[in-house]
Parts: sequence; structure tokens; C-alpha cells
Amino acid sequence: MSAAALVGSAATGREDAWSDIGSEAEPGEVSARWTAQLYAEYDVAHHLDVMARGVLYRVFLLTSSLQIDISFWPDDRFRATEPGFELVFGKANTPTSPAGPDPDHLAGMGWLYGVHARSAIARGRRWQAMLMLDGVRDQIIALACVRSGLNPHHGRDADKLPSELLDELARARARTTDDRELRRANEESIEALLGEIARHDETLAQRLALPAEAFVRP
Repeated sequence: MSAAALVGSAATGREDAWSDIGSEAEPGEVSARWTAQLYAEYDVAHHLDVMARGVLYRVFLLTSSLQIDISFWPDDRFRATEPGFELVFGKANTPTSPAGPDPDHLAGMGWLYGVHARSAIARGRRWQAMLMLDGVRDQIIALACVRSGLNPHHGRDADKLPSELLDELARARARTTDDRELRRANEESIEALLGEIARHDETLAQRLALPAEAFVRP
């Protein structure tokens, strides 16, 4: 282990009772030692691994419901990738800025969820339809966050979006799995998606208008 850092809210003075705890180290054998130590010293219920760009993120859940995140970095990759980074000891490489999501990709994911919402409703797969409509809404929120200069990941800044948009999305949510309600939610969700896409790229929104009509057609 050659270096370690606090990341996220612990490094920016925003830590509260709901914040994650994180640290960073070399991967491989070190991660096994940390895992064994946490299970030995704390009441760990389970853990899971998430890999991203060659970095292992091991997430532990304690029986108290506390989440502990430990990320294990190869020595040549260890660096700040976001503002929340406080070096504890050792040396870090040159910081990099995280790349935000591509609005064009978010728009594409939005209409892809819309396509599957339509087919799920038509097939009577009501819970699949609910999940697909949730996906449409997630892309709208991410697009709006990008446009507003907010964190677009995992809804972290969703509550900072304009109340008008959030109210529109709240109204568009399906309240039951009734076929008529799903179709209403589908129509309003697609309308909201096109509106947000237009704020990024009016030409793209115009190109999507015609297929979007088919998304909501019975």
C-alpha cells in the first residue's frame, strides 16, 4: 500500500450521517487483506465489487446499514478524478477531471427505453413497462442535470433541478399498472423527453418527433 486518500463528501467537508466512507489502495492482495479485516472487526453483512476503468470498488454493507466503500487503484492510476479527494499519505498522480455523460447518448438511451416501454405495454407486460418508463425519466433527469451544470450521476443533484421540471416528471409517473394509466404515463414521459432533448439539440428533437408519435400510439 503506497498511498491513500479520503474521497467524496469526507474530503470536501460535506460528510453527514448518510455519507459513504472511502479510501484507496493498490489492488490485488491488498484488497483481500482489507476485506478479511473488515469482516473480522466489523459486523459486515455482505459486499460487492464494481470495476470501473481498471479500478476495483469494493462496497461493504454493515448490519447497521452503514455502507463503506474502499477503492483499490493500481499505483500508476491513483489520482484525484473529482473535487472530493484528500490525500492521507503517499503520492498521487496528476489529477484528472471526470468526463460528463454525452447528451446525445442520454437522448439515445431515452428513446430506447421509450421503444421498450411501448412494446411492454402492448404485450401486457405491465411491470416491465413501469421499469422502462422509469428509465425514460432517469435519462430526462440526467439530461437536465447536464444542461444545468449539476451532477448527472445517480440522481445526486436531481433535487436541485427546477421545480417546474420535477413537477412535470412527477405528474408523468405511472401511479398504477393499469393499462390506461401506463399509456398516459408513456405519452407524458415521451413528451417530457422530447422537450428536454430539444433544449440540448433542437434538430435532433425534430428528427425524433415522428418516431416518438409511434411510441405513444395504441
